[in-house]
Order: sequence, then C-alpha cells, then structure tokens
Amino acid sequence: MGIGGQLVTIVVDVANVMGSRPDGWWRDRSGAAVRLHGEIARLAASGRAILRDEPGEAGEPVENEAEQASVPGFVMVLEGAAKAAAARLAPAEPDAQAEPDTPGAPSGSATPGATLRPVRPGEVRVVQAAGSGDDAIVAVVRQLSGRRVVVTADRELRERCVAAGAEIRGPGWLLGLLPG
Repeated sequence: MGIGGQLVTIVVDVANVMGSRPDGWWRDRSGAAVRLHGEIARLAASGRAILRDEPGEAGEPVENEAEQASVPGFVMVLEGAAKAAAARLAPAEPDAQAEPDTPGAPSGSATPGATLRPVRPGEVRVVQAAGSGDDAIVAVVRQLSGRRVVVTADRELRERCVAAGAEIRGPGWLLGLLPG
C-alpha cells in the first residue's frame, strides 16, 4: 500500500520495455514477453518496496525511492505478436478496450469509465490490448484507482498517461530493478 493506504500500480508498456534491450526480442516477441513477465513476477514476489510513498513530479526520477517506499502491483499490457504470450502466462484480464462498446469485445472488458479490479501489492496482471497498445495503457490508467506509474519511453504515450493522472518512469528504471 502507498501513502494513506493507497494502492500503487506499475503499468508496463511491454512492447516498449522489450524494445529497449537488444536481446533478440524481435525474433520471438511472445518468448520475450514471457521472459519479461518472469522477471517482473520475481520482482513482485520479492515484496521489495520500490517506490516512495510520495510521488515525484511526473516523468522525473525521484531520489532515494527506497525510503518510505511501497510494494506495488503490476499490470503488463501486451499488444500485437506479444499477445500470444498470454496463453503461457497467468490468466489474463479481458482485452483492454480503447473504445466503449467495441463490437466483438468480450463481456467484462476494460472500457473507459469502468474500474478494473484493484491490483494487489505483489500481483502481476496481464492485459491484452484489443487494438492499440497505447490506447489500452491509457484505458488501464484511467480505470485503476490509486497511484499509477507507467513504464514507457514513448513520448506521446507519456503525455497521455500524465494527462490521465499517472506518473512516468522509463524502461531503464524498471530494467534496473529486475533480478538478473
């Protein structure tokens, strides 16, 4: 829990984080997503507090984040070919929808104005983007309550997420926390 019992959720732009390290992800996007999920799951299971309770200015690194920190939950947003990884991971959330009442959307889909089930500290949840991964990430940010931190280097997505109330961290921040 964060400050005042507020939940903290880290929303991961999986495509952007995978693309930030040259480990051959482009040959097997699904496999790279599974590997990233395993690394994030190990970080989450460690119970390690990684974010200060007081948010820093959106998009700015915060000094001494380990002090007065919170154990977050994680939401990994999969898009494109990486969505095939969902079958190899923990049960995925229904597709995140960028537009309400999208034809063919499964019931219980994340839509604007809805609220996703809170992400518990240490939980790693997978969301499959029904269309644009960026749109799904913004929809997740809008639907979750509490403190939301989005991990991406995409400038436009960063601006959209800040406008939706999230803080931003770059992929290097998350990759630096992952167990090697």
